[in-house]
Amino acid sequence: MKIIRICVWRFDLPLTKPYWLSGGRLKFEALDSTFVRIDTDAGLSGWGEGCPWGNTYLPAHGPGIRAGIATLAPALLGRDPCALEAVNRAMDTALPGHPYVKSAIDMACWDIFGKASNMPLWRLFGGETADPVAVNSSISTGSNEEMIALIRDAYAEGYRTHSAKVGGSDPARDIARIEAIEAALEHDETVTYDVNRAWTPAVAIQVLNNVGLRGWVEQPCQTLAQCAHVARRVRQPIMLDECLHSFEDHLEAWKLGACEGVKVKPNRVGGLTKARQIRDFGVSVGWQMHIEDLGGSALADTAAIHLASSTPAENRLASWLCHHHLAIDPVAGQGARNSDGFAVPPSTPGLGVAADVERLGDPVAIYS
Repeated sequence: MKIIRICVWRFDLPLTKPYWLSGGRLKFEALDSTFVRIDTDAGLSGWGEGCPWGNTYLPAHGPGIRAGIATLAPALLGRDPCALEAVNRAMDTALPGHPYVKSAIDMACWDIFGKASNMPLWRLFGGETADPVAVNSSISTGSNEEMIALIRDAYAEGYRTHSAKVGGSDPARDIARIEAIEAALEHDETVTYDVNRAWTPAVAIQVLNNVGLRGWVEQPCQTLAQCAHVARRVRQPIMLDECLHSFEDHLEAWKLGACEGVKVKPNRVGGLTKARQIRDFGVSVGWQMHIEDLGGSALADTAAIHLASSTPAENRLASWLCHHHLAIDPVAGQGARNSDGFAVPPSTPGLGVAADVERLGDPVAIYS
């Protein structure tokens, strides 16, 4: 089987309402997503999606994906998409770094591999059954009252785990916010306080040593070294996210004892192949993991849910679904969707999701 064509679409995904994070310093209203379809000479096609969370969150942006695919395409045409390690080596040789560029290609190849082997991705990733994956809500930065109201709304929809965006330069404000949220929680719900790098180490230590909470603290500071410094001085479990871009970063985090858990996001680390490697390492060292993607439609979300579902329950935390925040649905209700706080990956061969080509419109590029 050989790759004969790579089609690329650009598609804007507006959010249902503006979203604030990192202590309110970053605002997002729409996402620039890239959809990819890989066609083969065997008549099988695979779909992938790459969607950074805007262009101010991480060193990644939508136009960069499409420019990178133009660079990668000559190295991919004629290759066997089911030879996933070889495909990833070819991409890393043709374009060192830029992992977010490669995720949609890798996802589409996994989709083809699943269809060719007549197995869903969760089975190929090592799962015995399509385990339901708990879904967490995502609570934008706002006043204490606004955030608590959003958490209560999410609870009514079936969510029992929440990710609340906090952080800034005012320790007293964050202490009061965390205490107010904790006091408003039901007995069966928890909150991960996601700082998105907004604290300096001193503020992180001051805040965390003055609050009691039942959940996690996520990415308190900008760098891995700063987070490790904080982790040694507070009692709350630390979850790392934005400072981890490669397997080597995850290995260094483990060596430093910087965390008890990580977020594994295929788009950030280069695709499902590398995310699975990181997932397996996390299992081996006893981490707990949120496995979810950076952004995108239910196509990208479903790929992450396949990997999460195949992860041992003791290492698997809740996953976030970006498509819950979107005003449009370019994959026509397909894939893993929230149902009473859980999402189940499809059991059809491959990814189990295909984009609506009519909705996407004309491709912005075709490589053949």
